[in-house]
Amino acid sequence: MTSVLVVLGFAAMLAAIAIGANRFWAEREGDDRRVEPGTPWLLRGLQALQRLPDPALAIKRRRWNRLGALPFPDAWRQLIERNVPLFEKLSPARRGELERHTQVILAEKTFEGCDGLELTDEIRVTIAAHAALLLLGAEDPRYYPNVASILVYPTTYVAPVEDHHDGIVEESAEPRLGESWRRGVVVIAWDAARADMSRPQMGDNVILHEFAHQLDTEDGEADGVPQLDRLSDAAAWVRVLGPEYERLRADPDSSVLDEYGATNPAEFFAVATETFFTRPHELLEQSAALYATLRRYYGLDPAALVPAPDAVDRGRG
Repeated sequence: MTSVLVVLGFAAMLAAIAIGANRFWAEREGDDRRVEPGTPWLLRGLQALQRLPDPALAIKRRRWNRLGALPFPDAWRQLIERNVPLFEKLSPARRGELERHTQVILAEKTFEGCDGLELTDEIRVTIAAHAALLLLGAEDPRYYPNVASILVYPTTYVAPVEDHHDGIVEESAEPRLGESWRRGVVVIAWDAARADMSRPQMGDNVILHEFAHQLDTEDGEADGVPQLDRLSDAAAWVRVLGPEYERLRADPDSSVLDEYGATNPAEFFAVATETFFTRPHELLEQSAALYATLRRYYGLDPAALVPAPDAVDRGRG
């Protein structure tokens, strides 16, 4: 009996929190922040709990604000101007925002050179600035909370792979340009990153690709759906990206998206992110709905920032 009363009391508390949080956010930010009508009461309570102030996060935010307020070195800005093509096209306010995000990422993450690579400011700042570019649309950036270390190899590296067939484990090695682990690590091959920056028209960017994976897995699932504010946002996301994923699987040769995106929904989101930032005009031409969805999520309109190419080269070379 006591346990039943405890459960009922907890349920009542969640419901009360849900109602109070819903009213608070509605008054503060309008109906867009309301808990969706028809949402089950338990989910309402969980959503409300997510909105309650987190003391640890509040401490982090104060630290992030202090880091972002530090003077940004001119030498770093020159590196970003050279290696992040969109930077100079951004408004002054957005450039300042990217610089602040870059400073936080540089301070919060550990960079490690592998296979004898000596880390330089160019490597660290370039990677951090690309990661920061993906956060410009975030109202409350968390700065990749699952990432502790960024490992940088000088060139393509070999990673161990296990294949399971009928209860038998086969071990092999696979060359890679980058990886994103759910917990703790992003891996980048620096020569691939530099090549991508020198030829954005090819649609590849290993840094954007791997950090898009980190955005995807912030909610605990590698499913091609990053953490979104509302259930309706997630439903709209799936309505657009689902068919586009199937379209790529059915006919990869005619798509501006790299066929690697047809591997699974998580890879589709990462590849679509690369293409959105590197070949925005071609993506907009191919799928206005996909482009608009990514534009809302990332808070940027790259097609409006960079001139359209004179000739569209859909070769993947």
